[in-house]
Amino acid sequence: MKNTRSTISASTVNQNSNSRDDLILTIDNGTQSVRALLFDLQGSLVAKSRIELEAYFSENPGWAEQNVDYFWQMLGECCQQLWQQSEVIENGYREKVTAVTITTQRGTVINLDKNAQALRPAILWLDQRLSQPTKAMPWYWRVAFSLIGQGKVVDYFRRKAQANWLQQYQPEVWQKTDKFLLLSGFFTHKLTGQFKDSIGSIVGYLPFDYKKQAWANAWDWKWHALPVKRSMLPTLVKPGEKLGEITAAAAKHTGIAAGTSLIASASDKACEVLGSGCISPETASLSYGTTATINTNNVNYVEPQAFIPPYPSAIPDNFNSEVMIYRGFWMVNWFKQEFGQNEIDKAQVLGVSAESLFDQLVAQVPPGSMGLMLQPYWSPGLKNLEAKGAIIGFGDVHTRAHIYRSILEGLAYALREGKESLEKRQKCKITRLIVSGGGSQSDAALQLTADIFNLPAHRPHTFETSGLGAAINAAVGQGYFANYQQATTAMTRIEQTFLPNQANVQLYNKLYQQVYRKMYRQLKPIYQNIKKITSYPE
Repeated sequence: MKNTRSTISASTVNQNSNSRDDLILTIDNGTQSVRALLFDLQGSLVAKSRIELEAYFSENPGWAEQNVDYFWQMLGECCQQLWQQSEVIENGYREKVTAVTITTQRGTVINLDKNAQALRPAILWLDQRLSQPTKAMPWYWRVAFSLIGQGKVVDYFRRKAQANWLQQYQPEVWQKTDKFLLLSGFFTHKLTGQFKDSIGSIVGYLPFDYKKQAWANAWDWKWHALPVKRSMLPTLVKPGEKLGEITAAAAKHTGIAAGTSLIASASDKACEVLGSGCISPETASLSYGTTATINTNNVNYVEPQAFIPPYPSAIPDNFNSEVMIYRGFWMVNWFKQEFGQNEIDKAQVLGVSAESLFDQLVAQVPPGSMGLMLQPYWSPGLKNLEAKGAIIGFGDVHTRAHIYRSILEGLAYALREGKESLEKRQKCKITRLIVSGGGSQSDAALQLTADIFNLPAHRPHTFETSGLGAAINAAVGQGYFANYQQATTAMTRIEQTFLPNQANVQLYNKLYQQVYRKMYRQLKPIYQNIKKITSYPE
């Protein structure tokens, strides 16, 4: 189902004769790549540059690090590559850029010294190292956490926090740390010279008050749980507000005009929600990315699970209630790497996308994968720290095609479970699904999503929903639109809709209710024994 292109009325856009030609540059630094994206005020992607990243290097099992200068170098190269495209030059696109915004992966941290030089490689959000805190929390906090049954969650927060590991195992680095920034804050400093960051980007093991969307008050328990000082953290601004202007040095590095405004957006997931047009709790944003998530946008503070906070939305003073499946569509890449080389090689020979051949693989297998059921806990979550992945129901009929389909189905089951949890917490039914991220390019994935959720699954008009969401922040911040309702109406739209097949809906519902929902409860004792015996996961 194709939609006609949206248009912007004169009442929506500022009465600037050149406003229809104005462009917004979004820099989107994800885990696998960095993209420089030019959007117009209709939300159309007019030009794009993309550079594959070496996601991380690992000096020890479970570590995930990257050189800080590498991020900045690749960002500059990506922008310069954009300006060199013939279409960009011929149409004078660079001169039409009125604002820049940046969205990045969440939770990647950087230590800078007093001269703003990196003290060590960045620790990525994928990193699995854990510290062993020796200093006890104040007795009153220990009592409080014990009373509400959250002692283990707080202990995990302390062990997982990169700041605690650095203080314990690299104290000389921590002692020299003057600023402790997320990747978004680092880029803001490199582009503007300001130690600022967007509230919408603050997701990580930091002393942040998610309810007030500000750095925590002095009495907050997080200051006792972490060695971070307030002076180490950047000044926070709301999405849509100005972070600063591109400096001469940054202009030389990136090719962006000096003096161009850098407008705050939000983290990649938050921008993805906004760029999908999900601005009310009835519409859920499914992200089929490295981490698979289901998000709703709420005006109110709605915890997706008890004691798990909603993250800052890309819309100021709003919240994204999120259920996350760690290593979500990373599992798809894992399958392709381990079992899919034939399709990858064949796609290159035929000159087609590998995704189309993997969709053919899915099509070979009936819905339900002939009883093969997958639980997608390849990495544990905060509420199931001992969990591991599982595939049950193997028989001699099963092939790698069944395994591949069962991965897609298992992720959709897990996200449906998240949907049901969100509906209870927000006291509002989810009636609409917008699916984005790399996995959304698979027709097979969207069709089985529609079948498992028994809801239409919509694909947005652009794959770059994270970049588009950031561009919407800049468009509102620059005054092109009066509010986010106007901006999303003008800049987002649906390209294709996948309707549920009712025969498949009935089959999937039985498997979900009678098998999937029981798997974790039945396997949990076994997972706990595995952990006791092997110490994995820690």
